[in-house]
Amino acid sequence: MNIYKPEIAELLLQVEKAYKKPLQTSTDFDEFSFYLKSRVHEAVSTSTLKRLWGYVNDTHQPRMQTLDVLARYVGHNSFKQFCTWLKNSTAYNSSFFSAHQILARELQPGSELEVGWSPNRYLRLRYEGSGLFEVQESKQSKLLAGDRFEAVSFLMGQPLFLPYVLRNGVRLSPFIAGRNGGLTLVNGLADGRQ
Repeated sequence: MNIYKPEIAELLLQVEKAYKKPLQTSTDFDEFSFYLKSRVHEAVSTSTLKRLWGYVNDTHQPRMQTLDVLARYVGHNSFKQFCTWLKNSTAYNSSFFSAHQILARELQPGSELEVGWSPNRYLRLRYEGSGLFEVQESKQSKLLAGDRFEAVSFLMGQPLFLPYVLRNGVRLSPFIAGRNGGLTLVNGLADGRQ
């Protein structure tokens, strides 16, 4: 199932787009579970939806039946058919793009920057050198002050993918910030970058 992670992430985006409301609270998942049953006449439990959206920490892989139900909700016959559509869709072809970005290699050790993403997530970071950053301040984020991670760049409007997070000397799993909508704040501080 791991081979489908990007496709699952895209399916979740399409579900929220069709539902016209982000799924962010326990009530949102309860309401969507009920709505889904009335719309496609198939049930997906609130707890399954919470796991799938990452609202609760769980490494359990979604069942194909669950993915099929969500794919039918967004207008496809099955998850496999959704994946085929995704692969062939011109909206998802690779392309060059322009975005405000901060590259780690252009920073000096000790430089600070701030990044943010919806809803109300904020980090102030200090660059340690060699692509390593330390969280100085954290607001409403699962990352904590003192956490460290490697990053090559921070791109406005794009998710921030971290291969790992070091917390108190322990290497944690990969982390994604701004999964839905990307980074909404990318700003250099100590070195005057804007």
